[in-house]
Amino acid sequence: MVLLRSLPPNPSCFCFASQTLSPKNKGLFKRAISQSGVGMCSWAIQRDPLVWAKKLGEKVGCSTDNTTVLANCLRNSDPKALTLAYHVQLTNLPMPLVHTLALAPVVDGDFLPDTPENLFANAADIDYLAGVNDMDGHIFAGVDVPAINGPLRKVTADQVYNLIKGLTVDRGEAGANATYNIYTQSWGDTPKQEVVKKTVVELITDYIFLIPTQVALDLHLQNAKSGKTYSYLFSQPSRMPIYPSWVGADHADDLQYVFGKPFATPLGYLPKHRTVSKAMIAYWTNFARTGDPNKGHSDVPVSWPAYTNKAKYYLDINNKLNKNSVKQDLRSDYVTFWNSVYLKLPQVANISQSELMF
Repeated sequence: MVLLRSLPPNPSCFCFASQTLSPKNKGLFKRAISQSGVGMCSWAIQRDPLVWAKKLGEKVGCSTDNTTVLANCLRNSDPKALTLAYHVQLTNLPMPLVHTLALAPVVDGDFLPDTPENLFANAADIDYLAGVNDMDGHIFAGVDVPAINGPLRKVTADQVYNLIKGLTVDRGEAGANATYNIYTQSWGDTPKQEVVKKTVVELITDYIFLIPTQVALDLHLQNAKSGKTYSYLFSQPSRMPIYPSWVGADHADDLQYVFGKPFATPLGYLPKHRTVSKAMIAYWTNFARTGDPNKGHSDVPVSWPAYTNKAKYYLDINNKLNKNSVKQDLRSDYVTFWNSVYLKLPQVANISQSELMF
């Protein structure tokens, strides 16, 4: 069986990564594709489940003093009322949007006996293909810093720093300063607004999607026995006319190409869009059939090498696929920063969702 995941963050998507990592499913899946999200994402596991259970319980009239009573009350609550008891706040957020997503799997000691990073041995025989869109964080950045999409609105350095501060609560001022320095190192004294706005998107894309995906690829590779590993970056620019011209592939932009919409509704697309769609369908179906995106019933425009310890190859997917689309070490400076330099800084707090009100 092949498992495919490509949707905006929501509870059903969180479960995808859990399915491949849970020991309950070992041997049931042959291959898996992760698009824009993996089990290592900060939003993939709810680390404060009791706090949120109590908040939801209060909303639907459950007693929260005894956990057994609370659990039974939640089980017997009206499903619609329980669902509506939680909503994602999109304005005046107390912290970055990514830290406000509450409904996700928990480490329950059964289906997930441990945190995702410790469960990759269960995917040792699963062929794994994973990647991100080059501006996957754009839609989230637009909530955190709405001015990025306004041609006449400016984003200040203070706004960028405050966003970083919200993302790096766990490492305090040292973490915020180090992160700000690496993301603004190319700004110069008077950066153009396009540069500043793209920095915001790159920051959010890295934090929410790209860095955890690179970690997942490495963990799969380290634990792999028969399973092969493939990495990609989707960079076909957004077709949304309301977005600034500099916006690349936003979150979920890849879906229309994977599922052939440029062919199903041809009047809404250009030939270049059908080019990238044909290539993605070929790679994805070949991988589903054989575990190798190059081998199957469909011809591909360029050979896509596996992600290995010797060479961390990835395929940069857009309508100009050729031999130059095969690249290595995706955003390696930023991957090294987040996974090494940043983590070595003293931890001063937890990134906790427990203080949020809804």
